[in-house]
Order: sequence, then structure tokens, then C-alpha cells
Amino acid sequence: MYGCYIVRYMTLQHTLQRTLQHTLQHLLRLHMYQVCYTYQCNTLQHTATHCNTLQHIATHCNTLQHTATHCHTLQHTATHCTTLPHTCTHCNTLHHTATHLHTLQHIAPHCHTLAHTATHTAAHIVATHVYDM
Repeated sequence: MYGCYIVRYMTLQHTLQRTLQHTLQHLLRLHMYQVCYTYQCNTLQHTATHCNTLQHIATHCNTLQHTATHCHTLQHTATHCTTLPHTCTHCNTLHHTATHLHTLQHIAPHCHTLAHTATHTAAHIVATHVYDM
């Protein structure tokens, strides 16, 4: 009778030992998974922070690029504005010269007529005075 209890006791002890060993292995695996998940979670959180930083830098770069383009446009406009007064002065000079030339061109025939008249008058005066003497 005691032999049967001993066999059962040993079987229970063996079963309990195997169950405890299995549970311990399972707990160790769960702990390992928890460590892995914590590590992965921290890595993902670090990566997300890094991504946010990169996104912030990209936005900043786009703003700087837009500003640079705007500055280039302003520089081009400033150069154009500096050139315009010089061009206007040049145009005014050309217009004044053209007006002066037009006036001279208009006066030239009169001068020619006056010169011709003066020559003719002088010749007439000389001819008249020669006979009066």
C-alpha cells in the first residue's frame, strides 16, 4: 500500500518538477520578450524622435530655400531698379538730342535761305555801290 503512494508521490514530484521547470522557462522567455519589446519600443521611440527632428530640419530647409529664392528675386529687382534711372537719363538725353537735331533740321533750310539772301544782298549792294561811285 505504501508502495503505491510512493510511486504516486514520485510521479507527482516529477510532474511538479517538470511543470515548474516548464513554467520557469516560459517566464524566462516572457522576460526576454519583455526586454526585447522594451528595447524595440525604445528604438522606435528614438527613431520617431529622429524622424520628427529630420522633418523639422526639412521644413526649415524649405523655408530657407524659399527665402533664398525671394532674396535672389529682390536682388534682381534691385539691380533692375538701379539700371532704370541710368536708362531713363540716357533716354532723356537722346530725346533732348533728337529734339535739338529736329530743330536744327528745321532751321537749316532757313539758314540756307538767309545765307543765300545775304550773299545775294551783298552782291546787290556791291553792284549798286560800284555804279554809284
